[in-house]
Amino acid sequence: MSGPDPDRRVALQALAMLPLGAALAACGGGSGGSVQPAPATRSWQLGFSPNPPVPTVAAVLAGIELWSQRAELAIIHEELPWTDLLAGMSPDAILDRDKVALVNYLRGKGLELVFMGDLTDGLAREQEAPQLRALGRSITEPVVQALYRDYMLAVSSKLTPRYLGLAAETNLIRVAAGPAVYAAVVQSANAAASALKAAGSPATLFTSVQVETAWGGLAPGGWFAGIAPDLLDFAFSELLGYSSYPYFRYAQPEDIPVDYYSRLAAGQARPVCVVEGGWTSASVGAIVSSPEAQARYVARHAQLLDGVSARGLLQLEFADIDLTAVPPPVPANLPLFTQIGLTRSDFSAKPALAAWDQLYQRPFRAP
Repeated sequence: MSGPDPDRRVALQALAMLPLGAALAACGGGSGGSVQPAPATRSWQLGFSPNPPVPTVAAVLAGIELWSQRAELAIIHEELPWTDLLAGMSPDAILDRDKVALVNYLRGKGLELVFMGDLTDGLAREQEAPQLRALGRSITEPVVQALYRDYMLAVSSKLTPRYLGLAAETNLIRVAAGPAVYAAVVQSANAAASALKAAGSPATLFTSVQVETAWGGLAPGGWFAGIAPDLLDFAFSELLGYSSYPYFRYAQPEDIPVDYYSRLAAGQARPVCVVEGGWTSASVGAIVSSPEAQARYVARHAQLLDGVSARGLLQLEFADIDLTAVPPPVPANLPLFTQIGLTRSDFSAKPALAAWDQLYQRPFRAP
């Protein structure tokens, strides 16, 4: 499975690169088996990323204003600024320029921070980060791994996230990338985790796995692969992150097995957090969906979260991505991933937003 993740992130990468620092500083702070009835409370906090539907500061601020009213968490998920790091710019200077004002703004909305430092190419898990490729560099180099470690140390000390992710979709990297790249991801993440613990970082460290890959790919009934190598290779993880886009595997939300999450978590004590995912509201390509199906997924998803007493549910897109705002060349299959938001690109609500709000109305009770 090459996974849905790469093409979806084309839009996220293109729309996330905004001059936010100065602007925000000025703003201030069925076949799936039986399930039990929904409990009155939830063990999982809710959250989104500040990625906007179009690349404007106004869209970033409008989105945060809307989704912060129905969330407790905010996630920043991105590849590292390798060009600046390899040019000698300090991690602190980069974060001061690009992230501090944004994080302060999010905290001013009462949100706790989740940060994921992605080690490979979010556009294609078989490849290294685009900036490294452009420079002819590699995560296999000790000096590049040291820069990663130093940057994550700076993220911890300067941004103080509650949860700090050190590698994304590790099982998909293992399947798609060469052995040397996967080994470098393992080495980099473990070295960074050791340094963070030695520095006394209070952040909960985690990595994520791609759920559809763990279940054997896009076709139901495929060989279940599980995540045993990931649990071993990233033993430092205090939280197990899930990336899940099940509309590529199942025709209806009700088809998702009741143990879709719990089978992956069986036999290990780490709590679970969904750190990215969703269900498209549009029929496109071979996928048949609708706004109503997306809303049903939100309700079904809550049952899966309850089944593992999850700690969080994070969605990278609050609003649909406006394809006309994505810089060319636009991949032909990008529409498969641009309509998983709970609102349209103009922030008008879809039925899934009301379903999400019903989840948010369940009082949060920490396990």
